[in-house]
Amino acid sequence: MKKILSLHILLFVFTAGFSQTKINPANIDIVRDSFGVPHIFAKTDPEVAYGLAWAEAEDDFKSMQEIMLPAKGLMGKVQGKKGAAGDYAFALFRCMEITEEKWNTLSPAFIKLVEGYVQGLNEYAKKHPEELLSKKIYPITEKEYVAASVFALTIFNGADQALFRIFKNKEWELPELNKKGSNSIAVSALKTTTGEAFLLINAHQPNTGPQAFYEAHICSEEGLNVMGGLLAGGPCILHGVNENLGWAHTVNYCDRMDEYQLEMNPDNPLQYKFDDHWVDLEVKTISLKIKGIPIHIKRKVYWSKYGATMKNKQGFFSIRLGANMRIGVLDQWYQMNKAKNFTGFYAALSRQELSMFNIMYADKHDTIFFINNALVPIRDTAAQYNWKRTLPGNTSRTLWTQFRNIKELPQYINPKSGFLFNTNHSPFLATAAADNLNPASFPKTDGWEQYHLNRSVRFLELFPQDEKLTYEKFKQIKFDRQLPAHLQYNYKIDSMFLLNADDHPSLSTLINTFKNWNRRGDADNKGAAIFVLTYEHLKETLQGQAPRPITKAEAIETFNYVNAYMQTNFGRTDITLGDLQKLVRGDKEWPLGGFPDLLSPQWTEKYKDGKLRSIGGDGLVMFVRFPKEGLPQIESINMYGASAKPGNKHFNDQVEMYLQQKTKTMTLDKTTVYKNAESISHPQ
Repeated sequence: MKKILSLHILLFVFTAGFSQTKINPANIDIVRDSFGVPHIFAKTDPEVAYGLAWAEAEDDFKSMQEIMLPAKGLMGKVQGKKGAAGDYAFALFRCMEITEEKWNTLSPAFIKLVEGYVQGLNEYAKKHPEELLSKKIYPITEKEYVAASVFALTIFNGADQALFRIFKNKEWELPELNKKGSNSIAVSALKTTTGEAFLLINAHQPNTGPQAFYEAHICSEEGLNVMGGLLAGGPCILHGVNENLGWAHTVNYCDRMDEYQLEMNPDNPLQYKFDDHWVDLEVKTISLKIKGIPIHIKRKVYWSKYGATMKNKQGFFSIRLGANMRIGVLDQWYQMNKAKNFTGFYAALSRQELSMFNIMYADKHDTIFFINNALVPIRDTAAQYNWKRTLPGNTSRTLWTQFRNIKELPQYINPKSGFLFNTNHSPFLATAAADNLNPASFPKTDGWEQYHLNRSVRFLELFPQDEKLTYEKFKQIKFDRQLPAHLQYNYKIDSMFLLNADDHPSLSTLINTFKNWNRRGDADNKGAAIFVLTYEHLKETLQGQAPRPITKAEAIETFNYVNAYMQTNFGRTDITLGDLQKLVRGDKEWPLGGFPDLLSPQWTEKYKDGKLRSIGGDGLVMFVRFPKEGLPQIESINMYGASAKPGNKHFNDQVEMYLQQKTKTMTLDKTTVYKNAESISHPQ
């Protein structure tokens, strides 16, 4: 681009909602491998983005549309009352307004990338009207697209939970830390028997829908050659590997958000006190379109100095977080995609547009790195506030305006131990004990995680800290289904193992089976079936209570529940985990191992006939090796397949491999991809 003049023209045409350059689809190749995974090749990055949008739309256009619904105010129109809550939240958190305000903070190269991506989406929608959830979704503009990403990350940061608490007039509850999570591992070449750095990329996401990982490879002549996972609507790879380096994300739980109760003026219901002055709430009326309701529903959205504001029976409450203050998260990911070394990668991170997610890193130059990344507010530590609870919304002392600099966040680079790992647990337990950071060096008000989980404890049981790691052992650790010797769940179930079976004749077989359980989560394991029902029952009955051991009476009641459940639904109590728990895809089901907080986990919902079906778990798993010369060596597996469309041959073609914990070989080499192509097409 020609500097200032071209940039002004670019911003003008985007403001008007039009694209600057029409992309020719004939210049783009979508090369699908034998598993249907798309490899997108084109000369420019915008052309690659166009092809990526088209390829994913071919595989899961429904999820991509769902991401765009709130930016068009159509969640309620398509999804009914529950969807209308999303339209309300999009307006409440001012996602479009912040996008308009901050548009010029985006890099020109990224804006061009978005232009290409949006063109691809709009063209696909134009040529496939029968797939549209609503005729009013498309065409979309570049600003609507970016605003949708702001909203998605705002929700990912927990804003939806905050809204629910305010709506229900509920205080903060203890999070259930064990149910969901992700794994990441980086191992130095000096620590491996092959002399290569290893990286595990393994985010645990929902199996389907907008938050399920989609696997792709994008390659241009402008420096893009990266493979990995993206969520619906991503214009580039969100975590994966390029020719030089790779990175993985895991969810973190440091304190990124605050909630406030405003002190209202008794003489003016729309004024709140702030430092001894009465300030007017900003008020806007929005119209919600709801499926099945012919008229639009009017709702008011409020804004205070603290941010998005809601009213309940107790008054007005505000929510403040960094996720809806910056719009460049996709721009930052794009820069991470193109980084050639750690210096470039860290420079991309230093933009601090990504408001959450831990980042694990490894490269071919034998740098390993981990950071507990977040937009962490700089709070007034001298003020004696409980920042984990609702704060007074009447003083500037609780109104933070800045975030921790990236250098202030917990991070490691090349520890002496030669390894780093994260399973959503404490950043102060990320490597060998001698190399771990001291939590006392970081402010308590930042809310850094301090705990172990079953996965983190089990990893340390398995990882050979005093000897080198083989690649086979590396994969075995990831696929492990054994709980650690000392369980880390919120509620301690030791009392269930201590019951005397003879004292409970009707439960004796069940009790003995459970007491003899080897604490594994294999599909053919009977004790695991009892545990999964126990876990789900206690999670429901003890919800919101502080972590504690369950009592003997609760243990007996739980065994009675499990016994009744199995007898009612299966007619016996000697069922295996695979009898109870299923991997379901279309009209097929398979016995499934795994349960919450294993290194190879699953989480489930009720299915039919007493069975449970997986709704989340490993998702996309990638193993990467970095030889000193040549391209990274990549293996991956995705739970179902590349396509979400029933009838497509790649709808479930990875299931059997997934169940057997096997992987497929992937490559960044263009020649190899074309040589082994199942199909080559253009987006048309």
